[in-house]
Amino acid sequence: MTGLDRLCLAMTEYEAGCPQRIQHFLKVHAFAALIGRGEGLSPEEQNTLEAAAYVHDIGIKPALEKYGSAAGKYQEELGAEPARTMLIDCGFSAETAERAAWLVAHHHTYDNINAPDYRILVEADFLVNLFEDSSPREAVESAYEKIFRTETGRRLCRTIFGL
Repeated sequence: MTGLDRLCLAMTEYEAGCPQRIQHFLKVHAFAALIGRGEGLSPEEQNTLEAAAYVHDIGIKPALEKYGSAAGKYQEELGAEPARTMLIDCGFSAETAERAAWLVAHHHTYDNINAPDYRILVEADFLVNLFEDSSPREAVESAYEKIFRTETGRRLCRTIFGL
């Protein structure tokens, strides 16, 4: 079993009883992995991206407990530490855990997206959220123009939403 497999199972256990959040991170991971491969990430970048995709919303539970809200800013505030711990527990290097934790702490911040793994995680999350939120076409078109920059992410967005 790979580290990513262990992480997926750990996140599934962490979110036990909440199939919506489990389904969400599985879909975000699938899109992030596909976009990362399409954009030619190095094996190390790809591994870090996929790890971050699994744990990107780990801050929802502590945000709900502390603030009674799953708002993005609370997820970012409270998600990095449990993400870092879970990655280390699943055998990831400190460097990978630190970068994935940073991505968790920024994945709802859309200005100054300055690295491929950051861009791809945001795009993958948008692909899933636009669908899960039943976003109107205008919102999809706006996200396409404002968020999507990778060729693979843009292609997926156009295809999935019929743009």
